[in-house]
Amino acid sequence: MLEANARAWMAADPDPATREETQALLDLGDTPGLADRFGSQLQFGTAGMRGALGPGPNRMNRAQVRRISAALGDILTKQDVPGKGVVVGRDHRHMSAEFAADTAMVLAGAGLFVMTWPDKVPTPLVAWATRKLNAQAGVMITASHNPPADNGYKLYWHGGAQIIPPVDAMVTEGMEAIENLNAIPMGEEGSQLIKAVDPQIRADYIDAVLGLLPPTDRARGANLRIAYTPLHGVGKETLEEIFTRAGFTDLHVVPEQAEPDPNFPTVEFPNPEEPGAMDMVLALAEQIDADLVLANDPDADRICAAIPTPNGWVVLGGDEIGTMLAEDILANRISGPHTLNGDREPLVATTVVSSQLLAKIAASYDVAYAETLTGFKWMAEAARQGEANGQHMVLAYEQALGVSVADVVRDKDGISAALMIADLAERAKLDGIGLNGILNQMAITYGAHVLVEDNVELEAGADFVQKALDGLRANWPKEIEGSPVIAIADHDAGVTTHADGSVEPIDLPPTKLIRLSCEDGSRVMVRPSGTEPKLKFYAEAVEPVEGGQAGAARKRAHIRAQEILQDFIAVTMARAGVSAA
Repeated sequence: MLEANARAWMAADPDPATREETQALLDLGDTPGLADRFGSQLQFGTAGMRGALGPGPNRMNRAQVRRISAALGDILTKQDVPGKGVVVGRDHRHMSAEFAADTAMVLAGAGLFVMTWPDKVPTPLVAWATRKLNAQAGVMITASHNPPADNGYKLYWHGGAQIIPPVDAMVTEGMEAIENLNAIPMGEEGSQLIKAVDPQIRADYIDAVLGLLPPTDRARGANLRIAYTPLHGVGKETLEEIFTRAGFTDLHVVPEQAEPDPNFPTVEFPNPEEPGAMDMVLALAEQIDADLVLANDPDADRICAAIPTPNGWVVLGGDEIGTMLAEDILANRISGPHTLNGDREPLVATTVVSSQLLAKIAASYDVAYAETLTGFKWMAEAARQGEANGQHMVLAYEQALGVSVADVVRDKDGISAALMIADLAERAKLDGIGLNGILNQMAITYGAHVLVEDNVELEAGADFVQKALDGLRANWPKEIEGSPVIAIADHDAGVTTHADGSVEPIDLPPTKLIRLSCEDGSRVMVRPSGTEPKLKFYAEAVEPVEGGQAGAARKRAHIRAQEILQDFIAVTMARAGVSAA
């Protein structure tokens, strides 16, 4: 069966390189290799479809891209999707140009108008253009921060947000219904249905990002020295143009990582969250005596920042970046002549696995707060729903370094977020407190919140994830690290059960996530990885600030969070009767 599948795929594969790889596997009789490529199908996840390059339905390749695009084209021509045409963009990864060209040709073959970016672009530009051009959909060819051997297909719907159910299932069903890849209609070379995106769209995006900053008498940018890295990605050109126009001209880019390179030669993993990825930009910051470090991931939809402290440079987590920007926006930008919400009610949002701090900040300013499932597509949906209710999203973030400011882009945008961080950093420097001082002030006001996470790989077994979750659900602990557990939220069942026996519904789509809340304000969460045999654990600790010693409280919270995390991991594994790999 595997050999038959491989030969059928190879017969319709338009790429000689992947045809050759398939033939080599067949010639070798490499059953495991064939099974890995032809025995399963990549699925749409929280950020579209991603995978290693290679032949077969379990890899990213030209045949796969044509199948996805044909399914998309079928939906758009048969469903009542608002707008006109599809925006297609791509980054610099291996095969990105070929995948984008195939996407455009298949969509044109379906009779759809296609607007393509002639060169590589950051992901936020495609999300922006999809909405700005009133397109039916947008496609970005990227694997974001995945390893060099990967590529992917990110799909936006009308309005510029990533697809949510049932569209993802419809695309998968459409792909599975394609029996003959050679029968997919293709547009002709020079087709009038395929046009380049007007350069004005990029200029409009830059203007919109610059419009996030209010007019000011202070010398913006002149007082801040920044070390920056695009991590061999596509963000530098757009970010530099925006920062220069905003006045942040003392910007220093890591030279070895400045230009797009699909091999990412200076990092093992091109993700600013990964150990070692920030080493070169931190070294540059030391060398030039910088005030701030900024980093984008390769497609520039994520933002990472590091700040100087009395104990050296500290890389900030997504919760610290997101809540710090939210506090600044709600304190300074929701009233007055240059608001980010206009005349609508401000709305902020984050995910169920992020810190509780944003909810406290929102409550203190009496503004709307939304909590969503993981994945920025759900926060974009919260923005859309809020808009229908007279609200305007002023800040959305996820702990995995994704930030969206003022609904400019209905996806995470590492470029606009970088500008907002730089603006806040300069004002904090001029005020003599710095960003570390702002974090200390927030700890004094709301308590020191620290969220940590860990992944636990498990022994192989079809039911290991379910055993872990079921064991915890059936026998949840009465305390975690000495603090009584007061509630368990079972997102798969859609209910929260309190220690007194009362039950309340969870107003979110079902997902495999369990969250325990403790009496001392701490909480722990566990969910399975969507693609690997592992469980993802999160723990948050909250410590009061005593005697104004915010730094000490933040340190205690970090230690406490790590202790809670390890205790919860041990409890969960014991309940499940499974062991780490």
